[in-house]
Amino acid sequence: MCIRERLYGPIPAAVPACVRELADAVEEGRTGAPVLDLPTPERPAEKAVDHALRHAAAVVHTAGTEPHPASPAKGDSVDDRLGRPAALRIRARRATRAALLSEASWRYGLRLALCIGLAQALVSLIAVPRSYWVALTVTFVMKPDFGSVFSRAVLRALGTAAGLLLAALVLAEVPRGWWDVPVMCVLAALIPAFSAKGYAFQTAAITPVILLLSDTLNQQGFALVMPRLYDSLIGCGIALIAGYLLWPESWHSRIGDRLADAVSDTAAYVTRAFAADGDQGARVRARRKLYRDLSTVRSEFQRALTEPPPTGTRAAAWWPLVVAVERIVDATTAARIRVDHGAAPPDPAEVAAVERELRELAEGIRESETLVEVRSDLPGDENGVLAPLRQEVRGARAIAGPDLR
Repeated sequence: MCIRERLYGPIPAAVPACVRELADAVEEGRTGAPVLDLPTPERPAEKAVDHALRHAAAVVHTAGTEPHPASPAKGDSVDDRLGRPAALRIRARRATRAALLSEASWRYGLRLALCIGLAQALVSLIAVPRSYWVALTVTFVMKPDFGSVFSRAVLRALGTAAGLLLAALVLAEVPRGWWDVPVMCVLAALIPAFSAKGYAFQTAAITPVILLLSDTLNQQGFALVMPRLYDSLIGCGIALIAGYLLWPESWHSRIGDRLADAVSDTAAYVTRAFAADGDQGARVRARRKLYRDLSTVRSEFQRALTEPPPTGTRAAAWWPLVVAVERIVDATTAARIRVDHGAAPPDPAEVAAVERELRELAEGIRESETLVEVRSDLPGDENGVLAPLRQEVRGARAIAGPDLR
């Protein structure tokens, strides 16, 4: 804390007031000439904050009045800087490109096609009263959010069983007729309340509503309960086998390698950020690519957290390290900004030491089932621009200790 106070100092009251004004402008959609009442910056950190706020004000207050300077010439981005949706043709072009060129989309399509094909082949060979429930269950479990198929299949089976139990109680105790109206109102009200608690609860709330609606049309009562249970279990089984177990990338996620690659890229970014003859354009492009890669790593880990052991256990143990790497990248960017605004550049030996630490961390992640051991210290100028970065690196090495399994 003392280091940060010496480096940055107190924040003037005008700075948070300016941020609130920008937030109000974004919420109200106001444009026009920005009016900023900021104090004259003196320290490098204050200059960086002043520059960032003035740039943000220019972006917010001129949104929609001029094209974004970083946007492609043909407008293959949003309509304005406030993030309002792009034109329909642009969104359609982006969606088409993502569908045709995305490897994940093709893999998902193959998995879904295989599961639906097996479901239809099975119901054509086995007499199933309502065969469409099997294909619907497969579709719900394999919904295209690239989440955990295993978790959704198990939770849907459990939720369906619980929902059918509730539906059976209603069918046994509530007479048919006008009593269906208040019962349906109560059950429908449970859907949004239960949906917030998880997928199994959501399924348990929706299942009795769907079943009672079907009973209103077909008047079959308990005859609907068991077929729905069988069909749901068959659909979940198909999704587990053909949509999960047959695809090693689902249950053998290489999260360690992905995290190690991210740490290696972070080490390269640290070197590029403080290179004496570095190209600013190349540095900006490298930073953006690294942030995109880190976003992909975060999404992969969030999916892996819902997988069964050992993938889920390792993802939970290594998740703090993902956050630590993101903080390292942020600290590197902040240090580079301070240098751009007048702070003394770091000693090349300090930069090399940080890079070496990160590369050793990456190698340790690749080579061991447990994370790498903690280093004793990372020396350097405690008043220099790299002091916060070294602190974040020390934190990452402390997280990557042998106790995490």
